[in-house]
Amino acid sequence: MDSNTPLRVALAGLGTVGGGVVRLLDANRDLITRRAGRPIEIVAISARDRSKDRGVDLGRFAWVDDMRDLAGGDGADVVVELIGGADGPALTLARTTIAAGKGFVTANKAMIAHHGLELAQAAEAAAVPLKFEAAVAGGVPVIKGLREGAAANRISRVYGILNGTCNFILSKMEAEGRDFADVLAEAQALGYAESDPSFDIDGVDAAHKLSILASLAFGTRPAFGDVSATGIRHVIAADIAEAAALGYRVRLVGVAEADAHGLFQRVHPHLVPLDHPLAHVTGSLNAVVAEGNYVGRLFFQGAGAGEGPTASAVVADLIDIARGEYGSPYAMPAAALTVEPAADTGERRARSYLRFTVQDRVGVLAEIAAAMRDAGVSIESLIQRGVAADGSAIVAIVTHEGPERAVVHALEKLRGSQSLSGQPLWMPILG
Repeated sequence: MDSNTPLRVALAGLGTVGGGVVRLLDANRDLITRRAGRPIEIVAISARDRSKDRGVDLGRFAWVDDMRDLAGGDGADVVVELIGGADGPALTLARTTIAAGKGFVTANKAMIAHHGLELAQAAEAAAVPLKFEAAVAGGVPVIKGLREGAAANRISRVYGILNGTCNFILSKMEAEGRDFADVLAEAQALGYAESDPSFDIDGVDAAHKLSILASLAFGTRPAFGDVSATGIRHVIAADIAEAAALGYRVRLVGVAEADAHGLFQRVHPHLVPLDHPLAHVTGSLNAVVAEGNYVGRLFFQGAGAGEGPTASAVVADLIDIARGEYGSPYAMPAAALTVEPAADTGERRARSYLRFTVQDRVGVLAEIAAAMRDAGVSIESLIQRGVAADGSAIVAIVTHEGPERAVVHALEKLRGSQSLSGQPLWMPILG
């Protein structure tokens, strides 16, 4: 490709990230041109509201009312999709773009988690690039790190903090001793959480990202449906305080492992030891750890969302395409990706934290201890904290390492107990 021939980009979606892409290409134009070996130019744009002021000059670009038309004609070489959603217009645009023989760049983790295999197969058949660095951890180059930097390694485990909203809430609860609902309201006021925060706080967003990382790390077909996701809405201030007293911090961690037992994928609040790097990831940051058999532990950390970081990842993908540096979307041909059964979580061995809210009366601790004993759970420590005005108390248990099935069995034995107020909370301890 001639160095004077620009890479022509059509941009769908002009929200926070779309505006950031325009601003970044303007601000770093000369540097980007030198690194890409050719100019990168936006030639067409599309969004729902043409009249909205986005704080950047858009009059220089051709406006397209129907974003599906961005893929047509010979005006653009690459389409960038920043509208979101697993299906609907985003998926239609992806399919249309690839079928038209154009490259496709997206920040849409939901679409890649649900339809990434189909799109990868289509892109390989059409010999066009499909890039999605911005779909996981914003500006942190973890997809590039797994797909390229760690390509020679067998990855045994990939895990991390994949949702900045949850990490902001847990960090605030930890630093200020406040309860979940109070900090969530602040996060919404500051724009860290949506008005309907369930996608974030129930672990769905992190599960989308984890399924993408697992496929890249293990060479398996994406299996979002096999990801077990539990969020943070039931974590209370007492859990944060108890974790601190025990030498841990609470973090929402996504963990994926592939072994002879199958593919394990889970998003769940964990107790993270203070000497682990994830314990020191605070605020809205994201972090990912990958463990390779030759490279050892790789640690990626940075801003996981927002205009600048996500736009940075999108433009990095465009630079790769401008250079002609792109291969299979999942680091190997889609046909080489294996189908792995979901692992039996009951056989996983770990130490656990269990929290019960109980009525402060004789026999409660004996009832809990008996359920643990009968299920084969070995208790390392059991602590009861003060009595509230309503007569309830907190009982926290840390178990010795054992199969998760035993913990589940113990909790089933206690289901419906008149001694308990509300549901117990279980959190694995990150090993």
